[in-house]
Amino acid sequence: MPDPLCSHHRGFTLVELLVALVIVGVLASIATASYSDSMRKGRRSDAMVGLSSLQLAQEKYRSNNTTYGTLTDIGGSTTSPQGYYTLSVSANSATGYTLTATAVSTKSQNNDTGCTALTLTQSGETTTTTPSSCWTK
Repeated sequence: MPDPLCSHHRGFTLVELLVALVIVGVLASIATASYSDSMRKGRRSDAMVGLSSLQLAQEKYRSNNTTYGTLTDIGGSTTSPQGYYTLSVSANSATGYTLTATAVSTKSQNNDTGCTALTLTQSGETTTTTPSSCWTK
C-alpha cells in the first residue's frame, strides 16, 4: 500500500513557471535590441550604395564636362536603393562635390544614433559625427 506522505507529484509550481517566464522575457528583450541594432548597421549599406552610385555618376559627368554636376545633371536619384536614405549633392563645382545620405525620418533608420547623415566628397573622404563606426561593417 502506497504511503501518502511519500508520494511525489510531478509538474511545475506557479513560482517556477513565473521564474522561467521572466528569464525568457529578459532574453527576448536583449535579443530584440541586438537584432534592431544589427539591422540598422546593415541598412547603412543602403546609404553607401546610393552614395557610391552618385559618386560614379559624378565622375562620369565630370569626364565629359568642366564641372561636377547637380543631382539632375548626373541623373541621380533622391532616394537610396532601398529607400532608407535621402540623397543629395551639394558644393558641386569644377573642383569638387559633396554627397550626403540622410536617414528618412519616418523609417527606423532615423534611430541610428550618430549615423543618420553620411557624407562623401570627391576625394573619397567620408564624414559623420562618428566616422569610424558608421563607415565600417
